[in-house]
Amino acid sequence: MHDIWNPWHGCIKCSEGCENCYMYYLDGLRNRDGREIYRTKQGFRYPLSKNRDGSYKVKSGEMLRVCMTSDFFLEEADLWRHEAWEIIRMRPDVKFFLLTKRPERVQDCLPPTWGDGWENVMLNVTCENQRRADERIPILLKLPFRHKGIMCAPFIGKISVRSYLQTGMIEQVLCDGENYNGTRPCNFDWVKSLHDECERYNITFVFCGTGRRFIKDGKLYAIEDSTVQSEQAQRSGVSFKGNPINFKLTNIFGDPIPDSELYVPYFGEKCGRCGMQLICNGCSKCGKCG
Repeated sequence: MHDIWNPWHGCIKCSEGCENCYMYYLDGLRNRDGREIYRTKQGFRYPLSKNRDGSYKVKSGEMLRVCMTSDFFLEEADLWRHEAWEIIRMRPDVKFFLLTKRPERVQDCLPPTWGDGWENVMLNVTCENQRRADERIPILLKLPFRHKGIMCAPFIGKISVRSYLQTGMIEQVLCDGENYNGTRPCNFDWVKSLHDECERYNITFVFCGTGRRFIKDGKLYAIEDSTVQSEQAQRSGVSFKGNPINFKLTNIFGDPIPDSELYVPYFGEKCGRCGMQLICNGCSKCGKCG
């Protein structure tokens, strides 16, 4: 996927949301151990990779989701993180979506020039249930980031984040069900409750997918296909676009980039049925849909 940057791979499970980790499952299919943590070779400098004409492959205004097969603040990645920060600093025209279950490590892992935060970086904490929400979100709120969000995935228990939304510091809330071995069900009542809280404060809410086991109106559904999971999430109509998130992107010299020069996502026919559309870079035109 053209919106993912994995500078390292592998992770150490740290909470109940990790129990059925998709990365561990997929690594197992390749006879790999998900606990094996390594710096990626070809992917590490992906944001700086260029086309033959010298232009960046990742365009100005795109968003990269970082470490989707690891955790950006994983202790075992401390040796490589300073290089990743430098790459992020060199692309102030690109938005970087960081996701962590380890917010308690973040403050000590920031680069020396961080200050009050970089305009092109959003930090999101994973909250799979109320216990983890109440543990991680208060830490997030104290951290020096200009953009902050919450990811409820895998969504395995009812969560209320109203008190945190009231601070005005949270710009988006995402949620998704669980997949692969041992899937725990996601309940639509939980999803709807989160939506209602976000709508009240005009904060973007995205229901990304139902997961393989989904409860609606008291009935348990088995939804094995990930595409169908995303489509069902979109059809539910609960995703909500709230206040715009204003990333003040610049070139390397600090000059603002006009909107006319920023990447405009292309969405094909299938994209309109996808639950991720509100937060996606759009279709990469790889040809697979054809």
